[in-house]
Amino acid sequence: MPLLFVAAGVGAVVLLLYLFAPHIRRYAAGGVCTSKARLDGKTVLITGANTGIGKETAWDLAARGARVILACRSVEKGEEAAAEIRSKVSGAQVEVRELDLADICSIRAFAQRFLKEVNHLHVLINNAGVMMCPYMKTTDGFEMQLGVNHLGHFLLTNLLIGLLKRSAPARIVVVSSLAHNFGWIRFHDLMSLGSYNSGLAYCQSKLANVLFTRELARKLEGSGVTVNSVHPGSVRSELVRHSTMMSLLFTLFSIFLKTPQEGAQTSVYCAVAEELHSISGKHFSDCAPAFVAPQGRNEKTARRLWNISCELLGIEWD
Repeated sequence: MPLLFVAAGVGAVVLLLYLFAPHIRRYAAGGVCTSKARLDGKTVLITGANTGIGKETAWDLAARGARVILACRSVEKGEEAAAEIRSKVSGAQVEVRELDLADICSIRAFAQRFLKEVNHLHVLINNAGVMMCPYMKTTDGFEMQLGVNHLGHFLLTNLLIGLLKRSAPARIVVVSSLAHNFGWIRFHDLMSLGSYNSGLAYCQSKLANVLFTRELARKLEGSGVTVNSVHPGSVRSELVRHSTMMSLLFTLFSIFLKTPQEGAQTSVYCAVAEELHSISGKHFSDCAPAFVAPQGRNEKTARRLWNISCELLGIEWD
């Protein structure tokens, strides 16, 4: 008998979700970038743009007239995405470059070639990421999620910051997550050598994105280059492929999730919205200012993480 009640309850919930699906979808979709700004003559670089919100962001900005460069680990998948964008946008200027954010040598080789071949960079979108993967290390020995999500983009931005300044006004968009609220920078075990929890490591890397944005904005004051972080929302994408549980939950509750196009809206907003031309160091979600957890507003933590990141990567910022 109890099983019958459970089954009836589950059936009722499913029925309600079905009946209210249109309303739920409208709520889940979140904000929409309404800016009509054109990007003719502008150059945009997006990491991890061969799929998900990165590809949708690239499609939107290409449609605005920008020269869009997709920086992807897989050139083959990048070319497929570029071909799809060209098929949708007549005259789209889309290029693909190889970039593996889990390999310092790859990042440096990419930047060296990029600086030789590209004269201006007006928008850099640090979009690529990995989520809740089994414990792995990057080529250089960093824990994979911190290495790709934070350190890889930290180095890439460092190598391109001079070009961004020369191209000012320019913008940097850092794709973070609501997960930063649950993150802590574990300075005593930054690479999770003592213990590893894939979820907590992901949250740490997303908090690192927010702290990086905050400190970089401080350093860029008066340069004509702004930087803001975004939470794209919960999006149906390949990002959860490493977690069976998350994949299952995303499948069961797909009605509550954003499409990649909807998830790309805040990245697009921060890249083009006229009213953000001088806004820097902020966090956005659904195309509006968003809450930042106290640990994401701690300037002491931001500066300490910045210094440690420079040491790990063997770099200095001017």
